[in-house]
Amino acid sequence: MTSKRATIADTSQEIDTLTARAQRVAEHLGDLARPLPAVQCLTTVPGVGVLTATALVAFVGDIRRFRSGRDFAAYLGLTPREYSTGSVRRLGRITKRGNRYLRMLLVHGARSALWAGKRSPAPDNLRTWALDLQRRKGHNVAAVALANKLARICWRVWKDERPFQDPRGRLRPRSVQNYNSELRERSCRWQTGLTGVGTCR
Repeated sequence: MTSKRATIADTSQEIDTLTARAQRVAEHLGDLARPLPAVQCLTTVPGVGVLTATALVAFVGDIRRFRSGRDFAAYLGLTPREYSTGSVRRLGRITKRGNRYLRMLLVHGARSALWAGKRSPAPDNLRTWALDLQRRKGHNVAAVALANKLARICWRVWKDERPFQDPRGRLRPRSVQNYNSELRERSCRWQTGLTGVGTCR
């Protein structure tokens, strides 16, 4: 029992160390990204933080080379395969083409947005739609579908150089501090599940 406790304590300490390093990286990314208008617009999209925004800008380059949000989502491998015969249209799993890292970031961001929507007493229209889909189709399907929508929204705000605004007219500000607090909260939840002891502070 003692050895198990020691192992758990060592693991918890290692998680704290990695979390602190991740926070320093996030702060550094924030400093680098602050002068970039594209990153400022992208980080207003639900589920898109500094890491995802900077990765998109670095990997994609000129967003104007994509004619539509659907083309951008297809580039990231987030559109479903289509199997059609005659007048019957069937959609399968996503193609998973394109950059796996960017796709992973958007899917993880979608999961985070879903989780935030569950906690919110009045989620925005985007999260309301995703939560309804989650109840009908399951969490994984909803997360991927929301990631597809996030990719399309990212294309729009990036191309138009304007922040995301939900249909109810509320701007969604985002900052490096928001990202850091979310990172600490996620780490805390993970440690609590691992050790059975809450360490949030």
